[in-house]
Amino acid sequence: MPPEAAPDTAPRNEHSRGRRVASWQEHHRWSAAASLRRLASRPLGSLLTIAVMGLALALPLAFYLLLGNVQKLGDALGQSQAISVFMQPGQNAQQAQLLARQLGARPEVASVTIKTPQQGMDELAKMQGFSGALQTLDSNPLPYVLQLQPRAELSARAAAQLVTDLRGMRSVDMVQDSGSWRQRLDALLAVGNRAVLVLASLLTLAALLVVGNTVRVDIASRSEEIGVLLLVGASSAFVRRPYLYAGIWYGLFSGILAALLAVLIELALAGPVAQLSQAYAGRLQVGGLPLWLLLAVPLAAAALGWLGARLVSAWQLRKAA
Repeated sequence: MPPEAAPDTAPRNEHSRGRRVASWQEHHRWSAAASLRRLASRPLGSLLTIAVMGLALALPLAFYLLLGNVQKLGDALGQSQAISVFMQPGQNAQQAQLLARQLGARPEVASVTIKTPQQGMDELAKMQGFSGALQTLDSNPLPYVLQLQPRAELSARAAAQLVTDLRGMRSVDMVQDSGSWRQRLDALLAVGNRAVLVLASLLTLAALLVVGNTVRVDIASRSEEIGVLLLVGASSAFVRRPYLYAGIWYGLFSGILAALLAVLIELALAGPVAQLSQAYAGRLQVGGLPLWLLLAVPLAAAALGWLGARLVSAWQLRKAA
C-alpha cells in the first residue's frame, strides 16, 4: 500500500502550499487596507505625523536645490578657471597669434582665445558711462588679450604654476587669474554639500524616530489584542504586518508631501530667479530638482517608514512575548 499512496502525496503538498501562499497574500492585502483605515480613523494624529516627516524630508531637498543653483550662479559669474593674459602694449596681431599657439601647445591649457583691442573697446563702449570718454581717445590704447582655459582636471597647484610661468614671459604685461576665488567658491560649496549630507542624515534619523514612536504607541494601545493573538499561536510576522504597512503609509505620504513642498519652493523662487537671470543677460540658467529625485523621495521615505516600524515592532513584540 505505501507505493500506491506516494503519488497522492505530492499533489496534496502542492495544494497545501498553494493555500498557504494564497493566505499569505490575502493577509498582506488585509494588512495594507486595515492599516490605511486605521490612519484614516485618526486623521489629526496621522496628518501631524505625516507633516512632521514631510517637513523633515523637504529641508534637505531645499538645501540641495539651493546649492545646485549656487553652483550655476558661479558658472554664470565666470566660475571657470579662466586666465586672462594681457600682452605688452604695441604687440601686433601676428605676435598675439604666435603666443597663442605657444600657449595652446602646453599640456595644461585646453584652449586659447584671442581678444583684439577693438573687441575690448567695443565691450567698454557697451558699459554705462564709458561711451562718452572713449570718443575722446585718438587711438586704441588696449592691448591684445589671450584668454586661457586650463584643463578641467588641472590641480590648483599646477594652475598656480601656470600663472607664474605666464607672468615671467617677456611679451606679457599682466596676468589676471580668476582661479583663486573659484577655489574659495569650490571650498564653500564642498562645505555646503557636506552640511547638507549631515543635515539629511539627522533629519532622516528624526523621521525614523517619528515613525517608530507612532508605531510604538499604536502597539502599546493594542497590547491586550496582541497578547491574545500570540496566545492562540499567531506568529510575530503575522502580528507585526499591519504595523509595517502603517510605517510604509506614513513614509509614502510624507515623501509625497516633501516632494510637493520642494516643487512649491521652486515655484515660489521662479519670479525672483527670472529677474536675476535677466540681470545676467540670460547666462544664469537656474534649474530645479530632477524628476527622478522627486519620484525617488516617496519610495525612499516608504522604505524608511517600513524600517522604523520594523525595528520598533520587533522590540515591542519581544516585550509582549
